[in-house]
Amino acid sequence: MMERRLWRETSSGVAGKLWQISWLYVLLLCALAGVGYVALYSAGGGPEPYAERHVLRFAVGLLLMICVALVDIRIIQRLAWVAYGVGLLLLVAVMRYGHVGKGAQRWLDVGGLQLQPSELMKIALVLALASWFHRASWERIGNPLFLIPPVLAILAPVALILKEPNLGTAMITAVLGVTVMFAAGVRWWKFVLVLIPMPLIANFVYQHLHGYQRARIDTFLHPENDPLGAGYNIIQSKIALGSGGMWGEGFLHGTQGRLDFLPEKETDFIFTILGEEFGLVGALVAMGLLLLLVLGGMLIALRCRHQFGRLVATGIACNFFLYVFVNIAMVMGVIPVGGVPLPLVSHGGSAMITVMVGFGILLSVHVHRDVEFSGSNTGR
Repeated sequence: MMERRLWRETSSGVAGKLWQISWLYVLLLCALAGVGYVALYSAGGGPEPYAERHVLRFAVGLLLMICVALVDIRIIQRLAWVAYGVGLLLLVAVMRYGHVGKGAQRWLDVGGLQLQPSELMKIALVLALASWFHRASWERIGNPLFLIPPVLAILAPVALILKEPNLGTAMITAVLGVTVMFAAGVRWWKFVLVLIPMPLIANFVYQHLHGYQRARIDTFLHPENDPLGAGYNIIQSKIALGSGGMWGEGFLHGTQGRLDFLPEKETDFIFTILGEEFGLVGALVAMGLLLLLVLGGMLIALRCRHQFGRLVATGIACNFFLYVFVNIAMVMGVIPVGGVPLPLVSHGGSAMITVMVGFGILLSVHVHRDVEFSGSNTGR
């Protein structure tokens, strides 16, 4: 009965909810997608093969985002663990039926489209953890036994994603889960206890990494040791960023990108196209748009009256920030190359749709920021 009532409320108040959507936030998303179009136009030397597809995918994602934003956040909360279970099943399916590409088994072929379940899993994990903590009192959060289920909920997808293998996404998923737990009120010293054995764990993980993953770490430390092999990508990326200078070499005039010295320029290294052709100024404009989206997500979290919405908005904003941080730090040589795209800028359908669904949930939190959950405390 409760579900039927919520669905009726959603359908009857569609017009009112459309007015409540943060259209300024939507405009920022469109501006960032426009930056992606320009970069992909340059990467492909024209509207095909990347830029036109980018616009089409963004249009589909935008429509999907608006639809998700209109769904009552209480319905989303009720479906949180269902989404988590579906995400786990998809990750297991990848192990058996997944498409193998570039040495990794990360994608499922669905109706001719390639779906990357690990991207969906991050959103599902945020929803599940937020659902677990949103009714919890400080006393329950302080009980170590209460924290066992959410810790297991984080470890399960991380282990499956590592198995693909996808070290970058696995690390982002783990950090994302920890962020939601910290935002829920888990004491910082408990995370410190977990970090104490990390050097031993890191050494164990390193010894069991795939060869190409160890090469990425070694290349990060000494890229000049193999300038034509493992270190080629990051060296070319630094050259491209440096050659842009303050104002850039001009649209469609970047030498590293136009002469195909830079591999993966339409996906993982798309930021270098912006830096090379539009210089430091253009790169800072793009980073400013990305930062505004992160801050906007955190503002939505702060303005929300219920704990579930606060945790969901925090998690989705954190997920977007981690995308941005890892990608930009990667192409600048600050961290090892991890194969993480720049959201709404890089070429790719699975990441685009997943990010837009996440933003739809974020906007749903904004639209339904004042609703009350039955039997829960909106304050802390």
